[in-house]
Amino acid sequence: MPEPRDHPSIQRVREAASRKGVELDIRTFAESTHTAAEAAEAVGAELGQIVKSLVFVAPREDGSLEPVLCLVSGPNRVDLARLAAVTGERDIRRSTAREAQELTGFVIGGIPPFGHPRPVRTIMDPDLTRFPTVWAAAGTPTAVFPVPPGTLRILANATVAPIAEERRAADIEAEAQSQTLVGSGGASASNAGP
Repeated sequence: MPEPRDHPSIQRVREAASRKGVELDIRTFAESTHTAAEAAEAVGAELGQIVKSLVFVAPREDGSLEPVLCLVSGPNRVDLARLAAVTGERDIRRSTAREAQELTGFVIGGIPPFGHPRPVRTIMDPDLTRFPTVWAAAGTPTAVFPVPPGTLRILANATVAPIAEERRAADIEAEAQSQTLVGSGGASASNAGP
């Protein structure tokens, strides 16, 4: 059963957008939208239109961790070397699930691009700008919202920078073939991850 539209996490996302003059069309689903593939299936979108909100952390001298949120297109993976170059954080790494929840206030699979309890440095994958509309988590693993990429960048106060791994032509071709199989009822394994 989906979370109610007035779930506290969903409300935080709605209110954060409202403070910037944007009204979100948040949709909740009975099935999970935890992974990019599940979200794409639920909303009837391409995998590339799904915004993965991935939390990375950079250690501070006092032992604390600074979160860095990466908004990444569904099929893409973050290249740590590129992310380190963009952020200037040499020791940046992927957060644990617990760190992500403690630093953002949201559980993995429902982490939104904005609405966190404190400002979070945010980097946005330029591949998201290829689409007129993208879909992002709205605070829970079963809630999402559509948004134009330019509006998403403003709402998240994101810096657009190339942070995704380079994909080889053979990888892109294999992905296209697997999408064709899925569309025709065949089975496919995806390595896109959540």
